[in-house]
Amino acid sequence: MVLSHHSFHFGLLAIVICCLLIPGLGYSDELGLQSLSIRARISEKTLLGEEAPEDFKEYDVSANLHLPWNTYSTSGWGLGSRLMASGGLLRGAGENALVVSLIPELTLGSEDGRFLLDLGAGGALFSRWRFGTQDYGGPFQFALTSGVTVPLYAKLGLGYRFLHYSDAAVNGSDTIGADFHMIEFSYRF
Repeated sequence: MVLSHHSFHFGLLAIVICCLLIPGLGYSDELGLQSLSIRARISEKTLLGEEAPEDFKEYDVSANLHLPWNTYSTSGWGLGSRLMASGGLLRGAGENALVVSLIPELTLGSEDGRFLLDLGAGGALFSRWRFGTQDYGGPFQFALTSGVTVPLYAKLGLGYRFLHYSDAAVNGSDTIGADFHMIEFSYRF
């Protein structure tokens, strides 16, 4: 599969922008592992864009890192920021792909991470982008996500995540992204 020059440069630009959002080494005290999660797709319903012609399954593991831009009240509730890095398997039309993503997020909830609402936008890289009749358009995809996490037991949490992949027509108007409704089990540190 030939990667167009335009797709490569656009993907590279998006990765550079994501890297600029990561704080420098001076913030290393504030960077820390917030939680680890395992996720799996639970629904086939599409919310954004066109209906996907292929059925997909996605399983992944994510690490959520605290970012230094936070504001919490004395009650422990407020706004925070984090970086979600994930890697996993995307399966459709009998084909498998490795998917890795890096998504900066804004969070609303408790400072300890027990109750969280989050919203983020970032990028993902696919090892394969054609699955049967569905063409994502290229290896770089924009990734939009939102989720909610509630405590399950001690440091364990249960959550719902909506995840959308799309190349935003960068590789042509005939590409189709996909939406994922996922269940998420997390462990807070």
